[in-house]
Amino acid sequence: MRIRRNILTVAKLILVLFIIAPQLINAEDWRRVLRLKGIWKFSIGDKMEWAEKNFDDSSWEEIWVPSFWENEGFNGYNGYAWYRKSFEIKIDTKLKNIYLFLGYIDDVDEVYLNGNKIGGSGSFPPNYATAYNSERRYPIPVEFFNKNGENVLAVRVFDATLGGGINSGNQGFYVQREAYYLDYDLEGEWLFNTGDNSQWKEPYYNDSGWDKIFVPGHWESQNYADYDGVGWYRKTITIDEDYDDKLVLILGKIDDIDEAFINGKRIGGTGVISKYPEDSFFNHEWQEFRGYFFDSSLLKIGENVIAVRVYDGYLGGGIYQGPIGIATQENYRRIWRSNRGEKSIWDYFFD
Repeated sequence: MRIRRNILTVAKLILVLFIIAPQLINAEDWRRVLRLKGIWKFSIGDKMEWAEKNFDDSSWEEIWVPSFWENEGFNGYNGYAWYRKSFEIKIDTKLKNIYLFLGYIDDVDEVYLNGNKIGGSGSFPPNYATAYNSERRYPIPVEFFNKNGENVLAVRVFDATLGGGINSGNQGFYVQREAYYLDYDLEGEWLFNTGDNSQWKEPYYNDSGWDKIFVPGHWESQNYADYDGVGWYRKTITIDEDYDDKLVLILGKIDDIDEAFINGKRIGGTGVISKYPEDSFFNHEWQEFRGYFFDSSLLKIGENVIAVRVYDGYLGGGIYQGPIGIATQENYRRIWRSNRGEKSIWDYFFD
């Protein structure tokens, strides 16, 4: 009887550990700037003017977030709806990005801050694709905030069936611990294209017809559901100062294998993309933290192009976890130590 009781106790401990350990890890990585749980404005329907900061939402319903809207008086409703939240916030001038956490949304969303689109997951009709099981975390450039008054967050949602809306998780603005160490923060909007063309690494290539995608984030949650194969990312950045010695391009974690280029020159990769990419061998590269050293002479004052070629073999694909940016060697070592020190669920159990 005592042995059985001890087994049950251990089983319960492991269950509790699986529940709380992600929260402990999350607490180490992030600092909350503003809590957004609570009462929001809400309306069913769909009008793009509802994204604007100055839209008058005084006649809208009030709804609790997080909760399925069916539990808030909209039982049986499937379709489009919008959430709006007004707030004031103090911004640390050292930061380049702040993250918006919205938890889980059923099924599809796109998000606006003061009228600026900052992210989205899933795909709206007519090419509907759900992202109900993707946690929403969107980086926001600090210049999108009104630092001296009211801000308005607007969330457009489409629900196809069953429960709908912002239904669980943590809602708030958060700061990532590594954000202070990036000389150039590259999280946010990039250009993206599926397929494979060696010219796509070149700075002169015309990418004006490419789609926009938010980085970090799996491409499956951004209109590329079930896509396996090669995808390319491109981002043009403006450099306004000279650097000595080496810098590091930090690309966080990528699913599955990749290679990175600056102004057409390859600076590194994780794994090997075969001549015929579908024959590529990969194992646990998706878990590896990417940091590629390069000589600062590759950068020029003015515009520079970063290109990342990615091959995904199955399940989630793309640049899915930050930080993403350029750092000096000294700052990169700080970021590396932070990521190397991340604990798994079993570390908490056996420490």
